[in-house]
Amino acid sequence: MRSSQRAAVIGSGPNGLAAAVTLARAGVPVTVFEAMDTLGGGARTLSHVAPGVVHDVCSAIHPMALATGFFREFELTKRIGFVIPDASFAHPLDGAAGDRAAVAYRDLARTATELGRDGAAYARLYGPILQRLEGTLDLALGGALLRWPRDPLAAIALGARTLEQGSPVWNARFREELAPALVSGVAAHNIGPMPGLAAAGVAFVLGALAHASGWPVPVGGSQAISDALAADLLAHGGKIELGRTVTNLSELADFDVKLFDTSARGLAEIAGDALPAGYRRRLARFRYGNAAAKVDLVLDGPIPWRDARVAEAPTVHLGGSRAEIAAAERDVARGRHAARPYVLLAQPAAFDEGRNPPGVHAVTSYTHVPRGSTVDVTETVLAQIERFAPGARDRITAVRATTAAELGRENLNYVAGDFSAGQVSVRQLLARPVLAREPWKTPADGVYLCSSSTAPGPGVHGLSGWYAARAALAREYGQTAPALGLGH
Repeated sequence: MRSSQRAAVIGSGPNGLAAAVTLARAGVPVTVFEAMDTLGGGARTLSHVAPGVVHDVCSAIHPMALATGFFREFELTKRIGFVIPDASFAHPLDGAAGDRAAVAYRDLARTATELGRDGAAYARLYGPILQRLEGTLDLALGGALLRWPRDPLAAIALGARTLEQGSPVWNARFREELAPALVSGVAAHNIGPMPGLAAAGVAFVLGALAHASGWPVPVGGSQAISDALAADLLAHGGKIELGRTVTNLSELADFDVKLFDTSARGLAEIAGDALPAGYRRRLARFRYGNAAAKVDLVLDGPIPWRDARVAEAPTVHLGGSRAEIAAAERDVARGRHAARPYVLLAQPAAFDEGRNPPGVHAVTSYTHVPRGSTVDVTETVLAQIERFAPGARDRITAVRATTAAELGRENLNYVAGDFSAGQVSVRQLLARPVLAREPWKTPADGVYLCSSSTAPGPGVHGLSGWYAARAALAREYGQTAPALGLGH
C-alpha cells in the first residue's frame, strides 16, 4: 500500500540508505538527496589514487555486515559476495615480543594457543561474551540504552570485562605482550584515551565478532554494500538524487517526513529555528572527537610482513605494544601528533583478487590525529609499516594522503575529520545526541536524525537508519517495520 505522505532522506551513507529502504518497503514514497556525485558516504569505493585502481574511501573490512539486525533482515549475504578469512585481524610486534605477531582467528582456541602464556587468559576474557553473543550485540547495538537488557547475563559478562579492560587494572590478567596488544589494537578503533570504558566496549564487540562470524571483505569493495541498498530502494519505488546539497529545511517543503543522515551539527544547521531552542542547545553540547588522517597506497606486490602470518588477515593494527598504543592515543587526546602512531591498515587484495588488476595491491590505512589537523602523516604511517615489514616502501608505486581537515571537507558528517560523527564516550553512548528513549526523533514535526550521531553510534551497520525509519513509520504512518528480505 502506497502512502500519500512523502519522505526525504538527506545523505546516502549506509544509515541513510537503510532508512530509505525501510520506508520504501513500507510503501512510503521516498527520495534520497546526496550532496556528492557518488552514493555511499563512508561505504564507497573509488579510483582516486592511481588510474584503474580502486580503494575504499573509509570503511574497508566489515565486522558488522554479517551480524547486525538490519543486514541480517536485509539478507545482505544473498545480495553480494563476501570473503571471510580464517584470520580476522593481526597485530605485529617487535622488541621483547621477538618480531612475532598476535593473530585473532575466528577459532578462539587457535587464537589462544598461539598467544603463549596468556592464551588461556585471553580465552577466558572473550569466551563468556561469545557464549552470549546475541545478548551482547543486543545490548551494544540494540538502539537506545535506556532499557533493561534482554539478556542480563550477557550484560554482566560484558560490563565486568569492560570495567576491567577500561581501567588501570587492565594488565592484571596478562603476563606477556601479545594478548594485551591484540585487545588494545581492536580497542583503538575507538579514538580516545586508553584504558577507557568506551574503548574497552569496542574491543569486546568487534573482538567477539572476530571470533564468531569473522571480519569479512566485500567482493568488489565497500561500494557493493551501498549499491545493493540502492538497488533495493529503486526496486521499491524510491528515488536518489546525486549532487544535490540541502542547506535549509525549506527546500524540503514538499516532504512530510525528513530523515537526516547528517551529523548532529549538520541537522542543526539545516533545520535551524524549526528545532526548539532547548533542543538546539543540547545538540550544541554534543561533542566531536579527535580525527583520522588517511594514507592510501598502491603496491606492486603484497606487503612483506616480517611475520608471514600477518598477510593472512585483511586488517592489521600497527603500533607495537599495549603501552605504545596507549601512549600514542594519549598524545592525540592532548592535541599532539604521535611520533609512533596507531595505524589501522586494510589489505584486501589477497582476499578479493578480482577487484584490481593482477599484481596490484591497493592498501588503505589511517591513523589518529587531533581534530582538524592539516598535517600530512604519510611519513609516520610508512615508518610504522616499514617497522614491521622491511622493504615495504620499495613496493609502493602511488600514494594519496588525506589530512583530517580534508576528510572533514570531503564528507561533512566527519566534522573536523571525526569519522564517528561524534565522540564515542560512555556519556555520548547514553546520550547520542540527546538522552531519550527514541534519540532519533527530534522535537520538530516529522524530523528525524538517522546518522552515526545517534544510537547505536559509528560503524557500517545501517542500524541508526533502520531504527529511525521504524520510529518514523510508527509515529507518522501508523505502520510497523516491513520485511526486508529478498522474498518480500
